[in-house]
Amino acid sequence: MDFLSFGGKLAGSRESQAMKDANLQSASARSAGGEAVCRPAFWSAGAHAAAQAEQQLARCGPNVLRGKSEPALIVEFLARFRNPLVLVLLAASGISALTGEEASFLIVVVASVTLDFFQEYRAGQAAERLSESVTVRAKVLRNGRETSIAATTVVPGDVIVVAAGDLVPADSVLIEAKDLFVNQSLLTGESFPAEKRAQTPTGASTDPSCASNALFMGTSIISGTGKALVCRTGRSSELGEIGEALGRRAPPTAFEHGTRQFGMLIMRLTVLLVLFVLLVNTLLHRPLLESFLFAIALAVGLTPELLPMIVSVTLSRGALRMAQHEVIVKHLPAIHNLGSMDVLCTDKTGTLTEARIRLERHVNVAGQDSVEVLHLAFLNSFFETGLRSPLDAAILEHQEIDVSAWRKIDEVPFDFECRRVSVLVDDGQHRRLVVKGAPEDILGLSTHCADDSGQLQCLDEQTLARAMAVHDLLAADGFRVLGIAWRDVATEHIHARIDDETELTLAGFAAFLDPPKAGAAAALAALQASGVSVKVVTGDNELVTRHVCAELGLAISGVLLGSEIENLDDPALLARVERVNAFCRVTPAQKNRVILALKAGGHTVGYLGDGVNDAPFAALGRRRHIR
Repeated sequence: MDFLSFGGKLAGSRESQAMKDANLQSASARSAGGEAVCRPAFWSAGAHAAAQAEQQLARCGPNVLRGKSEPALIVEFLARFRNPLVLVLLAASGISALTGEEASFLIVVVASVTLDFFQEYRAGQAAERLSESVTVRAKVLRNGRETSIAATTVVPGDVIVVAAGDLVPADSVLIEAKDLFVNQSLLTGESFPAEKRAQTPTGASTDPSCASNALFMGTSIISGTGKALVCRTGRSSELGEIGEALGRRAPPTAFEHGTRQFGMLIMRLTVLLVLFVLLVNTLLHRPLLESFLFAIALAVGLTPELLPMIVSVTLSRGALRMAQHEVIVKHLPAIHNLGSMDVLCTDKTGTLTEARIRLERHVNVAGQDSVEVLHLAFLNSFFETGLRSPLDAAILEHQEIDVSAWRKIDEVPFDFECRRVSVLVDDGQHRRLVVKGAPEDILGLSTHCADDSGQLQCLDEQTLARAMAVHDLLAADGFRVLGIAWRDVATEHIHARIDDETELTLAGFAAFLDPPKAGAAAALAALQASGVSVKVVTGDNELVTRHVCAELGLAISGVLLGSEIENLDDPALLARVERVNAFCRVTPAQKNRVILALKAGGHTVGYLGDGVNDAPFAALGRRRHIR
């Protein structure tokens, strides 16, 4: 996908006029080291001078997610009086105060509204302090030199320099990349690192996970280096749009809606009764003032004065009891919604799973568990000197493997194009090249394999087909698969070269998965036993989702992909969401549509997620949606 037209949004970005007028079509090239380079036509080293950057900053504003100030406290406090029931009580107690009964007025205003206001204000302040506790810096090219600046001062047109461990400061398109892997689960929910290249990929999509030449604000660099042209900053970025969604005022919850309807009913009955009493007394020629005071007394008697305070106190006590069970309630009426929920939409990565990659299987070419495959994979990861990936970390957790007899001779580092890494090791008897990488590449370089008895045999077409079937079966079960192979070399061989990665002996495959959380299956079973329908809404692929749901005992009634949701109008989506309980490869906007469709079907919907990309749905539709 061409990131420069990603989601049709860059055309509306607040980039500089020079960028708008420039030809942003990417031209593929090769650097001196053979790495991919994708340079926009106008780009040159240090595209921005410091003066230009200052002008851009003044024009576009700081690179922050929240640009609007919060409403004044007095405005938020007065907004509490929009409830019809509070208005009736306020009017009645105000008249009572004029006649000398100030207690009613104090109960309504001080004890009820103030209590509810300060409960939510304190929770909001705690969240605000947490969000301001992190400051980020970025490396950019200014005046032809690499400069470290505050991430808030990055502007469109800057060229940022990223390396392992960095946070991406803004949405950018890559112009140079070397062995670049990015953790973008923040936006996509995908736990595995994403490979990034400078070349413009083919095809078109609105899914950030498909933008292999793009870096997104807030994601982190796992390994490699790169340079990227900043295209969107602040609220224009993908992360900024999530922040915008969080800043919007949420609709009322089901509880708030019901309370408001009850208040409107009381208001109508009170007004009608007061008018009826005045009319009857007028017809009976009773004194007007006496009749009016009697009608007011009747209105006060009909109105449940303590109801707002009782509701606030009861919900507050409920929030305190839930806090004892490690549940934080930020919006008090959400407690009622939690009890009335009949559909729970849940994210997968980090919610149902541990968001931690684990080596699940290590099998030979026949699909049988093999300690030898684990041993070879451990050797490779243990002696690899480059920045280790999460897959290496998962392999190295198997500390029962003893490699103390081996010493490292040399290494062929991970290559972005070849997608494999090799280490040359020696144990005094064998000098062995151990290779780990993409299965299709390892299969293509292998000429031998071990049979069931451990004897080497040629990797003929029949054996190769069997090995590929094992790989395909693992992939179909949702595993991320690595190929493991080896080759013995002469003892005088002291330098490992990429040319040595030929005529390998295929050992087998290492299969990885993000495992389910220990208590997730029991929690899902309890929800279903309580009549709550569970639907998985994830940015991950269908195969992984099916495998995780099978391990959790959640039967899949149907799968709907994000690409399919994109082509459905709202009525068609409403019909599909009732029958489907797994939504895969969905973007935040598509999650939004799924939840709104369920709400339109009359459901009280809860959403459970742990990532930033899940945040908007915690405040999306509080009318029928728990927070």
